[in-house]
Amino acid sequence: MATTSITVCETPLVRYLLRRADDALILGHRLSEWCGHAPTMEEEMALANMGLDLIGQARSLYTYAAEVEGEGHCEDDFAYLRGERSYGNLLLVEQPNGDFARTMARQLVYSAFIHPYWRALMASPDATLSAIAAKAEKESAYHVRHCAEWLIRLGDGTRESHARAQAAVDHLWPFTGELFEADADEKGLVAEGVVPDPESLRGAWMQTVSAVLAEATLALPPNGWMQKGGREGRHSEHLGPLLTELQYLQRTFPGATW
Repeated sequence: MATTSITVCETPLVRYLLRRADDALILGHRLSEWCGHAPTMEEEMALANMGLDLIGQARSLYTYAAEVEGEGHCEDDFAYLRGERSYGNLLLVEQPNGDFARTMARQLVYSAFIHPYWRALMASPDATLSAIAAKAEKESAYHVRHCAEWLIRLGDGTRESHARAQAAVDHLWPFTGELFEADADEKGLVAEGVVPDPESLRGAWMQTVSAVLAEATLALPPNGWMQKGGREGRHSEHLGPLLTELQYLQRTFPGATW
């Protein structure tokens, strides 16, 4: 029988997989919103391809989560049949696209973290996680290069492009602290050597971001109070409308397939 919601049996590994998959799905959806609106045809294709990379990562992680959970769910169930409070994505990735500078800044601060994260995860004794990471690492390396080049171009460009780029970095900076958080369950996986410690990547992330901002003639924002809550299902006002759009067909016609 078709259903409009599911209950997930969340072990620490399942919860971990869903959170990482949610990050990729939500950010991939945000990038898809640029289709038909990007500044150039070439950038239209680049943003679409990055979005597809992220959605592909989400599919792999959701599929593995379903296998680990063993309750008969599939990737589509996790994407379309969970409510807002069940999503564990970072607050950063659900933030609206804003102007082009904000989209590039959001992509930079996320990709500069997730690229070394995937690289570290390749050493996991979990063969499936290692394989997912090996593919995602190559994709995220391109994402870092692409958005870094754009942010440098904008920051070191006209007076207006510089101001917009700086405003974008300043606006998104309070969402970056959540990148390095891990709850007790994830820390257990870290202790077992299954996944890397996010905090251990802070230095590499800062090195990449600082270098890009310096070349872009943009100021590094001061570290202050940081937003958090996304991992626990406490989201900003932006995720609900995004999920309404993303899940519309399945919620309206439960069990519909292409």
